[in-house]
Amino acid sequence: QVHLVESGGGSVQPGGSLRLSCVISGSTVNFASIGWFRKAPGKEGEGVSCILAIETEPRYADSVKGRFTISRDNAKNTVYLQMNGLKPEDSGLYYCAVSHNINLQWNMCKMGSDDYWGQGTQVTVSS
Repeated sequence: QVHLVESGGGSVQPGGSLRLSCVISGSTVNFASIGWFRKAPGKEGEGVSCILAIETEPRYADSVKGRFTISRDNAKNTVYLQMNGLKPEDSGLYYCAVSHNINLQWNMCKMGSDDYWGQGTQVTVSS
């Protein structure tokens, strides 16, 4: 059973930074895709960034390009999301997810109920 635990969320002022972490346990299988997603109240969930096993460069949503950086530490089974220049519209519940498959929608990873998700970590950006 795959288990994902996110951490690192919090409340920051606009322009601030946070680094989210996602520890993946329970499986030594390499996943085809690993990503960060977010959900804000009243809005649809969206993919923020993801890494595909078949690609060398990560993918980012246009809204976060140049501000967010996804990375992974295979030795620690951990995926990170460094978020700089945070804006109020970045607020939401951030989830990490992994999948044995590669599904793309609008150039961003798409994952669903058949994939593995963490419980989420809250990010609030306000002055």
